Amino acid sequence: MNLKSNLERAAGELMAAGVPEPDLDAWYLLEYVTGVSRAAYFADPDRELTEAQQEAFDACVKKRVGRIPLQHITGTQEFMGLSFRVNEHVLIPRQDTEILVEEALEMLKKRAVPTENRDGQTTEILDLCTGSGCILLSVLHYAGQKEHMNLRGTGSDLSGQALETARGNAEHLGIRAHFVQSDLFGSLPGRYAMILSNPPYIRSGDLEELQPEVRFHDPGMALDGGADGLAFYRRITEESPAHLEDNGILMLEIGCDQAADVSELMRMNGFTDITVKKDLAGLDRVVYGRYSK
Repeated sequence: MNLKSNLERAAGELMAAGVPEPDLDAWYLLEYVTGVSRAAYFADPDRELTEAQQEAFDACVKKRVGRIPLQHITGTQEFMGLSFRVNEHVLIPRQDTEILVEEALEMLKKRAVPTENRDGQTTEILDLCTGSGCILLSVLHYAGQKEHMNLRGTGSDLSGQALETARGNAEHLGIRAHFVQSDLFGSLPGRYAMILSNPPYIRSGDLEELQPEVRFHDPGMALDGGADGLAFYRRITEESPAHLEDNGILMLEIGCDQAADVSELMRMNGFTDITVKKDLAGLDRVVYGRYSK
């Protein structure tokens, strides 16, 4: 079969299976298997796939029809203009989370965080529940390598398999970072100028309502935030003051209906200058505050 016929057939099969954006996913799979660009496709849509390409494309389409995430098939996801390797052990980086990274970069650019720690020369950043490492590595790339700030980054996660993925991404991107297996702050004795986190925040009772791609293929431990979705926010806001430099920043991604609750948890634990930032859809997405000793 040629490129055009494969693309049309795949889009139809994906649509019938209820896959969101079937035309786009069909294209991504065709591009992934054949390496053909949009320009090359339109120049020669009748080009035949090789036997190996046809077999590979059919296998990919079958997986996507089964609601395996596109990113698990291709093995990558773009985030903040960087390519991250992903798998079933980590959450797939999502555009909403870029708001957290952008806010962190803005705070660093404005020097709104402590610029020196005890060694007098390095700003320490911690990413809790790091998963693929996309938050930490993006901050280190753009603030450290692009803005030439002297940063040192640590990512922690309870999952050893997630940490292997994060380390692989750091190596792939050429970014130096330290990764630690830890239940939140359990194995992290240090202090940090900025603590970032996209913790599990889905209410336990809502997990069954998630899309199949998320419900069956994202790691459950990265999704379940307890009965009210706030279990990790309680722990992080309670424990983080002991791990922040004076005037340090805690910055959290939240569910769109959790801004008031998370802001109150921050107030209860001594944070000030609490700010809520919205995503591109106009929904509350990030809450951050400052802790002064």
